[in-house]
Amino acid sequence: MAEEIRAEIVANVLKVVAEVGDDLGTGDTVVLLESMKMEIPVLTEGAGRLSRLAVGEGDVVQEGDLLAVLE
Repeated sequence: MAEEIRAEIVANVLKVVAEVGDDLGTGDTVVLLESMKMEIPVLTEGAGRLSRLAVGEGDVVQEGDLLAVLE
């Protein structure tokens, strides 16, 4: 089952850490967000292969926006 990884806050995408096709474990960082001068890692909740990245570095995301999909 696919895991949709979504933004929990309004933020800038500071860095994309993972790439499509990467095998990720529980708690791995997918992207780093920046909000109010704080870096916030976005972590996986389960293990799987990253099948889609919906953001790039420099993008601005809103709460609930899709960041990535893990299969």
